[in-house]
Amino acid sequence: MRLFSILLTIAIAHSTISADADEKKPKKEDRLPAKKTPEAPETYQVKFETSQGDVILDITRKWAPLGADRFHEAVTKGFYDECRFFRVLPGFVVQFGINGAPDIQQHWREAQIKDDKVKESNVEGTLTFATAGPDTRTTQMFINFGDNSGLDRMGFAPIGKVSKGMDIVKKINAEYRQRPDQRYIQQEGNAYLKKEFPRLDYIKKATIVKPKKKKEDDKK
Repeated sequence: MRLFSILLTIAIAHSTISADADEKKPKKEDRLPAKKTPEAPETYQVKFETSQGDVILDITRKWAPLGADRFHEAVTKGFYDECRFFRVLPGFVVQFGINGAPDIQQHWREAQIKDDKVKESNVEGTLTFATAGPDTRTTQMFINFGDNSGLDRMGFAPIGKVSKGMDIVKKINAEYRQRPDQRYIQQEGNAYLKKEFPRLDYIKKATIVKPKKKKEDDKK
């Protein structure tokens, strides 16, 4: 009888933990893009917790409003969590932005946004959307390793820049360069990348950094 009570207690505890985990896990519909992209704040910060360390990005909406709005929405909905840096070309760019779950990726891939005018230059540390042609931006992005201002006249509009952790960005594993096949990433997600390119660095978690509240002394 005592053994039965112990087993029952364990079973109840396990079911409670499972229920809590299910509640914390976001529903699929909460991870998908809205029909109309919400407007982002005029400025905001994003923290990338990567496998190499933390990177802080400062985003300025007036640089590229539509791009800044999309990035804010995607980060808020956890899109970039577990995303691999699948294209790393030292001296040029590091690229990311294909979700590890194909069923999630498919929805975002279809949610294209129009182009922004290029107002800032693609210099070292700037964050820019990748494209497949006019008005095809979705979620893929790159960080410039150096002065790539030649991309400006091609329509690549930066939305922000790395304000802390560029040294971390430059440590991202470049051994695979651009060997990962984007077709297979789209179809198989992280399962393909983990199997074929196990040492890829990745974004563990991407979050909007909440502004620190000023202390009462600062207000005086």
